[in-house]
Amino acid sequence: MKINEMMPGSDNVEFEAIIAKVTVGKTNGNNKSNYLNLVLEDQTGSLDAKLWSATPQDVETFIQGTLVKGKGDIIKYNGNRQMKVIKLNKIDATDQQKLAFIPCAPLPVEEMMNFLDTQINKIQEKTYHDIVKSVIHDHREAFMYAPAASHNHHEFVSGLLYHTYTMVKCGLAMCDIYTSLDKDLLISGIILHDVGKIQELSGPIAPVYTLEGNLLGHISIGAELVKKKADELGFEGEKVTLLIHMILSHHGAKEYGSPVLPMIKEAEILSLIDNIDARMNMFEKALAETEEGEYTKRIFALENRNVYKPKKA
Repeated sequence: MKINEMMPGSDNVEFEAIIAKVTVGKTNGNNKSNYLNLVLEDQTGSLDAKLWSATPQDVETFIQGTLVKGKGDIIKYNGNRQMKVIKLNKIDATDQQKLAFIPCAPLPVEEMMNFLDTQINKIQEKTYHDIVKSVIHDHREAFMYAPAASHNHHEFVSGLLYHTYTMVKCGLAMCDIYTSLDKDLLISGIILHDVGKIQELSGPIAPVYTLEGNLLGHISIGAELVKKKADELGFEGEKVTLLIHMILSHHGAKEYGSPVLPMIKEAEILSLIDNIDARMNMFEKALAETEEGEYTKRIFALENRNVYKPKKA
């Protein structure tokens, strides 16, 4: 059974899924025993699960990124679906086989990439055009399939590409409304704003932060990629500085990780579009796992709110 089909009250549900996250806990009382907190994931969604009385071999075997099959009972706990795992076995699989069990972007990769290629070719300012085109060319495969995060938003195969695709569409609409915006700079900044994530995260299968990701972060990595490319292509001066500023300021505030605040209107628009797109994706994900007329579990990244899913007329 697929995860999106699992409803509370279903017993002995058979499933195949990826372990997206796992932590080891200990039961209360005198006879403490290990249990596994699991997040199971397939292409239709994710589900919290518990494997009670976990053996040392279970702890060693059922690690993040493992493909498993098993049985479980679906219950409702604190208003949310949860699985009580009855049986769990590891499936030996290649990374390519595991990709079939991971949520992916809702649009074909080729369609999104062709759209971005078209927009890159429309950038008229040579500095921006050449830097963007060359950076994407150098990292095309990773850019096409990387997630945009390890959790919270766009944490799926081609999440980075989909996030960029939707943001470019928003940026184009903003340029139609606010005609004084420098479209070339805004679109260039959008396409490159999260490019550092191709090195910050390990990849689309159960992504974790790399050494560079933990020590440098995607903002610093992205800014360095652009600076190196500008040097390689022989570009310098204000336009290079503006493009790097778009990356450095795109989280919009220092407390959110940006080393500088947006100081040009294109950078301000970029930070706002980025925030809108991330938050809408978090809404969509939480609501997809919630029944009509009910509230989602608390979403930490959305101010720890419970979001309501209205009933259809």
